[in-house]
Amino acid sequence: MQKRIRRTDGFTLIELLIVVSIIGILAAIAVPDLLRARMSANEASAIGTLRAINSGEATYSSSCGRGGYAQTLDDLVLAPPGGTVAGFISPDLSTNGVTKSGYAVNLAPDVGATDIAAAGTACSNNTSTTVSSYFAEDHPAAAGSAQRSFATDTRGTLYYLDTGVAIAPGMAGATALQ
Repeated sequence: MQKRIRRTDGFTLIELLIVVSIIGILAAIAVPDLLRARMSANEASAIGTLRAINSGEATYSSSCGRGGYAQTLDDLVLAPPGGTVAGFISPDLSTNGVTKSGYAVNLAPDVGATDIAAAGTACSNNTSTTVSSYFAEDHPAAAGSAQRSFATDTRGTLYYLDTGVAIAPGMAGATALQ
C-alpha cells in the first residue's frame, strides 16, 4: 500500500476567498473617502483659480488696462510688452471655458459694466474692450467631479452654490464664502 503525501505549500481556495473578501471590505470603506478628498481638492483648486483671476485683474487694471478690466481670459493671459514673458494669469487659463481640476472657468463683464478702453489700446494689445467691472465663475465640468460652483466679481468676494449649477452675474442665490 502506497502512502499519500500531502503537499503543504500554497494556499487553499477558502484562504484566498477570505483575503479577497477582506480587500473588498477595505476598498468599500476607503473609496468614498478618497472620492470626497478628490472633490475637496478640486474645490480648493477652483477657489484658488478665482483668487488668481482677482489678483490678475487688479494688476491688469492698474498697470495695463487703463483703469478697466479684461473681459475674457484670452486678454488676461496676454503678456504686456517690455521683456516680460508672463501674462497676468497662468497660461493654463488661456481661454474662456477651459477646464482646470474638474471645473470649467469663465470670465465676462459683470452686470452693468461699461466700456473703458477700446480693443487694442491696453498695453497687452487686448482683443476686447476693457470694462468697468468683471465677473468670473467656475462650475463643475462633469457631474460627480465636484459638488459646488464658485464665482467672484470686481469686489473680490467669493460666492458659492451647493447645487453645482453655474452662478450667473449678479450672484443671485449664491452665498458668500467665509
